[in-house]
Amino acid sequence: MFWVLFLLSAWAVAGLACLRLCLAAVRAAAAAAAAPRSVAREHALTLYEAAFLSGGPRRVADLTLVSMARQRRLLLAHTGWATVVDPCGRDDMERSVIGAIGPEGQSRIAPVRATAATADAVRGLADRLVGAGLAVPDCGAGGVADGVRRVRAAAATVCALGLAALALPLPATEPRLLVALWFALPLALTLGCLVITRMEVHPYSRWASPAGQRLIGALVQRADGTADDRTFLTSVAVRGVHAIGEPDLRAAFAHREEYAEEHRERRV
Repeated sequence: MFWVLFLLSAWAVAGLACLRLCLAAVRAAAAAAAAPRSVAREHALTLYEAAFLSGGPRRVADLTLVSMARQRRLLLAHTGWATVVDPCGRDDMERSVIGAIGPEGQSRIAPVRATAATADAVRGLADRLVGAGLAVPDCGAGGVADGVRRVRAAAATVCALGLAALALPLPATEPRLLVALWFALPLALTLGCLVITRMEVHPYSRWASPAGQRLIGALVQRADGTADDRTFLTSVAVRGVHAIGEPDLRAAFAHREEYAEEHRERRV
């Protein structure tokens, strides 16, 4: 009867994950209903706003770095270092990046990105977008996208617990097929919850509200009809640095993951 303990654990994991997703969906629906719709319809997204709605504070920092590099006011080396060429920032975001680089005028890109993403300019941008009904409150903490990830993880956990239970020695009075059917119930709960969520609230976004997602789509459609520097920056804002086609810039940002891994190892 040890498999019953696995079954209870599976139900607990599945039920808790689905409950959190349902609560997140209810909060998102309430926020969308309370949003000032007139402001959302009339709002014209800037590139910084599109970057935040698409990828959060770090995407805003990435966009600022790429924009300054395109204007030759910042050098991004393929070794992962940023060097200031023009120390006069043209807006709060650029001044935050220059301040994050420091008085020496040179720093690795990864810490610059992390510091600039937590600057007052980015927090102010987030507050304005939330106030306009375009961003998810609390920067997406506990949002639908996070809830979907939890339910997916719960489904995988239920499968793992089911396999572990089936691997145990079972008495002859408890056929393995019956045990598998018991575990199919919490699995069906998680999969059904995912299907319903996809039908009702897809696409999931950690940062943008439904109104914000519509504005991002409109911005991309307008940018697709032109071939200029703004189109390039729009692609970076919406899709991230992976949209960069220039090898040197891609190599410069590739060092972010290496720095993050080194930082985690030092903390451990």
